[in-house]
Amino acid sequence: MNDLKKLIREVPDYPKPGILFYDITTLLKDKQGFHALVDRLCEHYQGRTIDVVAGIEARGFIFAPALAYRLGAGFVPVRKPKKLPYKTASISYALEYGTDTLEIHEDAVKPGQRVIICDDLLATGGTASATAKLVKKLGGTVEGAAFAVELTFLGGRKKLNGVDVFSLIQYDK
Repeated sequence: MNDLKKLIREVPDYPKPGILFYDITTLLKDKQGFHALVDRLCEHYQGRTIDVVAGIEARGFIFAPALAYRLGAGFVPVRKPKKLPYKTASISYALEYGTDTLEIHEDAVKPGQRVIICDDLLATGGTASATAKLVKKLGGTVEGAAFAVELTFLGGRKKLNGVDVFSLIQYDK
């Protein structure tokens, strides 16, 4: 995955001093890199029956529809409050400083459907874990969680205990 990692721009002190931001827009604009990323995410799930890919707002919307298309699955958006037009199920979860909320249409996942959660980045795991809880609340089975990038030093996998977590690019510091 080093070929893909080379396409990611590292921006020091963004969004605040001491933070090293991994900017994936440089990977996305590279046609070979973007295609390789989607292909490699899909390869992990080949041969498995997946009904729905749940993409987390906002950058999960980049990868989840492509993954869903290639796997012959549907795409479901998981959004911030008041962005979905129909009845929703919601969950609030803890952040480092405060809380956040996610919503999904209450009919987005049917009982028994097999779901992959998809986002651009796995950091602390709070958002992905909350999404997994929403999927289960609707009766779906979380078959996996797919990420382009994982910040392994933040331990986000631990919050997705029992879920097949797959990330293509890992940063250890």
